[in-house]
Amino acid sequence: MKKTLLAFLFSFGSISLFAQDASQVRLGLTAHPTFGFLKVENGKGNGLSTGFTYGLMSDFEFAENYCFATGLTVTTINGTATILNYQPYHSIATTNAEYDVKFKMQYLEIPLSIKLKTDETNEIKWFGQFGLTTNFRIGAKQDVERGNTPLADDVKATEVTKFFRAGMIIGGGAEYRLSGKTSLVGGLTYNNGLTNIAKNDQTVKNHYVGLNLGVFF
Repeated sequence: MKKTLLAFLFSFGSISLFAQDASQVRLGLTAHPTFGFLKVENGKGNGLSTGFTYGLMSDFEFAENYCFATGLTVTTINGTATILNYQPYHSIATTNAEYDVKFKMQYLEIPLSIKLKTDETNEIKWFGQFGLTTNFRIGAKQDVERGNTPLADDVKATEVTKFFRAGMIIGGGAEYRLSGKTSLVGGLTYNNGLTNIAKNDQTVKNHYVGLNLGVFF
């Protein structure tokens, strides 16, 4: 909890300093679903799992149609995989056994990206976005099965997962101006996990596609 609070204060301070020099600052709210999946070194991913993101988004416009985009969201990334010799709770895994594992991870996420916009036509601007995200774990649970035998069901997984996650984002969408500075935003973002989220000599990376929805005020 202390690490999460320090990360929040540091990130908020950095954003505030940037905002003092920005020619125009836009703030908005976002809430949208995520579709997460896992890639594992010693096994295989098992499809998509739904999650959710909500929080604050902001654009710092440093030139016409060019923005530094960031925010502060609570992001859930769920994913399932079959992992060979997985070790729940630091226990000793059965040799050559396959475990069906679902990670349910919740992060405080701070995107750091560049957004490129088109000129406005019929109240619509199109944009592309590229950058990085920093994620700080605020919750972690897991479900584990071996064969048809449940070993863990919605059990805390902070001991077998890492606190920090980094990701790379790429996406795009459209911004529809309602009136004045108020705009609806919609689009898609792919968040590619760059760092290993698991301990116990396992290599697991989580990724998600976000169906972005929000309002700038």
